[in-house]
Amino acid sequence: MHISTMLGGGSLRRSTFALALGLALASPGVLAQSNITGSIFGQAASQPGATVVIQNLDTGMTRSTTVDSSGRYRLSSLPTGRYKVTLQDNGTEVGSRDNVTVNIASGTEVSFGGAAATAAEAKNLEGVSVVGSALPAIDVSSVDTRTVLTSEQLAKLPVARDVSAAALLAPSVVANSSYDAPSFGGSASSENAYFINGYAVTNPLTSIGFTSLPFDAIDQQQVLTGGYGAEFGRSTGGVINIVTKRGGNEWKAGVYTIWEPQALRANPRNNYYPNTGFYGADNKTPTDGTLYQYRNKNQQWKSTVGAYVSGPLIKDKLFFYVDAEMNKQEGTSVASYSNSSATAAKIGWSDYSYKIPRWTGKLDWNITDNHILEFTGVSDKTEYESDRYAFDYASLSHGSTQNGGVYTKNGGDLYVGKYTGYLTDDLTVSALYGTQKIQHIEKMAGYDPSCPYISSTTQTQVPGVAYRSCQTSLTSTNLLEGANDKTHGWRLDVEYRLGDHDLRVGYDAQRAESYTGKRYAGDFAWVYAWQKNPNDAVDASHDVTGSPAGAGGYGSQGYYVYKAYNTQRAGVKTEQAAQYIEDRWQINDRWLLSVGLRNEQFTNYNKNGDAYIKQRHQLAPRLGVAWDVFGDSSLKVFANAGRYHLAVPNNAAVRSVSGSLITNEYFTYTGVDPRTGAPTGLTPIAVKPGSQYLCPNGGISSNLECGNAPDPRTVAAKGIRSHFQDEYILGMEQQLDASFNWGAKLTYRKLMSAIDDTCVTALGGACLTFNPGTGNTFELRQPDGSLRTVHFTKEQLGLPDLKRKYYALDLFVEHPFADKWYGKVEYTYSRNYGNTEGQLASDLDTGTGGQTDVSRTQDWDLQQLMVGSNGLLPNNRKHQLKAFGYYQLNQEWRFGATLIAASGRPRNCTSFYPTADKGLYNSSTYWFCGLAGSGTAPGSANYIPPSADYAFSPRGSHGTAPWTYQLNLNAAYTPGWMDNKLTLQVDAFNVLNRQTPTLYNYRYSSNRTTVNPLYGRELSYTDPRSFRFTVRYDY
Repeated sequence: MHISTMLGGGSLRRSTFALALGLALASPGVLAQSNITGSIFGQAASQPGATVVIQNLDTGMTRSTTVDSSGRYRLSSLPTGRYKVTLQDNGTEVGSRDNVTVNIASGTEVSFGGAAATAAEAKNLEGVSVVGSALPAIDVSSVDTRTVLTSEQLAKLPVARDVSAAALLAPSVVANSSYDAPSFGGSASSENAYFINGYAVTNPLTSIGFTSLPFDAIDQQQVLTGGYGAEFGRSTGGVINIVTKRGGNEWKAGVYTIWEPQALRANPRNNYYPNTGFYGADNKTPTDGTLYQYRNKNQQWKSTVGAYVSGPLIKDKLFFYVDAEMNKQEGTSVASYSNSSATAAKIGWSDYSYKIPRWTGKLDWNITDNHILEFTGVSDKTEYESDRYAFDYASLSHGSTQNGGVYTKNGGDLYVGKYTGYLTDDLTVSALYGTQKIQHIEKMAGYDPSCPYISSTTQTQVPGVAYRSCQTSLTSTNLLEGANDKTHGWRLDVEYRLGDHDLRVGYDAQRAESYTGKRYAGDFAWVYAWQKNPNDAVDASHDVTGSPAGAGGYGSQGYYVYKAYNTQRAGVKTEQAAQYIEDRWQINDRWLLSVGLRNEQFTNYNKNGDAYIKQRHQLAPRLGVAWDVFGDSSLKVFANAGRYHLAVPNNAAVRSVSGSLITNEYFTYTGVDPRTGAPTGLTPIAVKPGSQYLCPNGGISSNLECGNAPDPRTVAAKGIRSHFQDEYILGMEQQLDASFNWGAKLTYRKLMSAIDDTCVTALGGACLTFNPGTGNTFELRQPDGSLRTVHFTKEQLGLPDLKRKYYALDLFVEHPFADKWYGKVEYTYSRNYGNTEGQLASDLDTGTGGQTDVSRTQDWDLQQLMVGSNGLLPNNRKHQLKAFGYYQLNQEWRFGATLIAASGRPRNCTSFYPTADKGLYNSSTYWFCGLAGSGTAPGSANYIPPSADYAFSPRGSHGTAPWTYQLNLNAAYTPGWMDNKLTLQVDAFNVLNRQTPTLYNYRYSSNRTTVNPLYGRELSYTDPRSFRFTVRYDY
């Protein structure tokens, strides 16, 4: 769907797979082991029939199992933490291991060579976890690709106190500046899944972002970048899986304060107009190379105050943990631009603040050693307030009288309950239920509902005419009152061990509801515009055949105005469910085979509760194998293949099925009201009589969004398939010696099906939801009101095959913590290419973010938009180098560092389509570069030829943004004279202060015959150098 541009521009036990598959089909209400626990496994070859007993060193919980006839044992579904592992023969202890760490969704091997076994035989194997250990860590029980960061590592590494920032340490994860959310393996930023203590906390409206928690409350953060098992779904990107801290038998408490002072923060770079070569001193608006936005005065300072306490309410039985913190950020910034209108300049200085109170609570009840209850509460709310003042670019100063302001509040509370029952040595059951409510509030200071929103720039204003506004709203559109999101979800997991098979089956379901909407401040907007040739039709592609000159007034000089409506209101719902089964077959002591199958169901509803998308029997096979080459966990070769599905989030229904009103009505004018800024002396610009784009309100809607909710049967293709992707991975990990291990991995991903919308001419101009790159069948409304089923082949739709591919080579070398230091270096070579980013469209970012109409992007709307769309995609980063680690000098002093270097994002040049075909969007978003001219036949009236440099310009063909380098350093002092309970730490971010541009404006032209003065402008930069100071006391 054409971007809504407001202003017109824009880890189950073992059984055979046959049995597993039969159970999957016969028992849809059964699911897999929790993804927030771990396991302990190993061999006691000389002790078959002996007993292995484990005890959690923090909570006292005890479990046991018998060594099987082949000398192996395994204990799964264990809460993360520290354990003692004991081998007993007829009640006599014959060996033990202390301080064995269990990590999230990982296996820890503890093997016994006999009664005289030594502690050196125990290997704490944690996948590619960054956890320190006496020996290199290779987990031969896993077939996926993961990074596990523990709370200890997160405290020692210089990373931002942010879940997404920590995830960037994992290979193939890159930052996407258009959405402030990471991209995994070439997927869009909306294609990730986020979990806290097993409950999905992904943004239910757009799938971009997630509910967060106090950073200190994180016990472990798992980042899955590929090959994950059947228990995970609803992600074609990656998974961030968080386990919170919990209480134990030892009382613990602490306080901490953190601050980032402005005085030690480098000044941000100013932003300048690009040198286009067209707007020099001889132009009426000589902007080339001049200041666009003054940023040197932008300032910010942050602070955090927090405290935690944990301990036993009843020893060995009932434990609690609570962490609460208040995060604050204050600052000032220039919000206007040098070309802003007088109205925008009046509110061009922002004095703002953020208040982000967060808390996490955890209650654990060991009813018995075999039955455990857990309760989690998380609160995450953000309040933002901005007072606005005038800013004068002539003097680079701001005023002292408040002229406007805004207050927003977003966030809510999450509650999760979980039961785990170890019913027998071989049978484990767990059940989880969670609920969340998120509220969205927006209030504008001095908002006047009777005043329309006014949009104009110096280029679109008639010289000598004053353009003002009585509206003080800071945004073009305002959020509707009562906006909120709710989720309810549950899951059931059953794990059963049968010989050499671990069989896991299960079921999970989640319902997400959203009420949202927006409209222009004052209900509608007056958008002032100008075109170089006043005799050109304003928008012939949508039957606005009249020209500004033909309607008189200022139109003779190319100036005109349009009355824009953008009203969206919806209460929508999505239901998602899945059954999955997995068999982990330990074929022998060296080979592990993991075979799984997941069956997904997605249903999307409109505001009336009618389903408009209903998807069933979406089978996702998962296959993985791990080979312990020498049988000593020193060399592992692994491979996996899988299919991953993704649902359409609630946001897609806001425009497509809820009756949005998005129209423009065009006029010339002879004056401007000095109080409201509304045009006076209006004369309509001619529209072709009977135009299919004409709405009842008199406005033109390019997507036929005239305010009437469509029949849900007509908005999506019949039998529409979900968005899904296939993935293949081959890798190895090897222990080089006692100090180092290394690994290599090849990844290939291919998007097999996507969901978007299309508005091609064959559909009569309506925008319908479909599967790109294949034939689709629709229910089309006939003139007599009846419905007719019509099938369109791919050729009839005129659209190309769907294409998004990603391949990568990942290499790493790791030094697990020993000899006082830990370190890891990762390198990724990758390529991400095709004709669609996926659910999002980052390439439409002109400075305020990419298109957020998830699965309703502008891609696929028209055949012409797809011409030249195949190329390097916006999340392509050919080279990535990541290094991080720390050095423990002694008990008092510690030093750490992280380095992330990456090649830049592909650059583009887009313009208008060569010909002014009917139905084309009047925007500079086609894969051509230069001025398109009038797009009419040579010799026709008002014909203007294209510029000499106008040419085909495929996606990603204009080089890349520069490499980015981010070096962070820290130092910590924990004085012995304070019993090492006090920590003083300083972190320095972007030490080299390389403020590198990461994104540019790609739009070459403002209209068919006018160069965009902002083409090539730098839109975003890496953050300036800053320092963070931490004082904490833990006791």
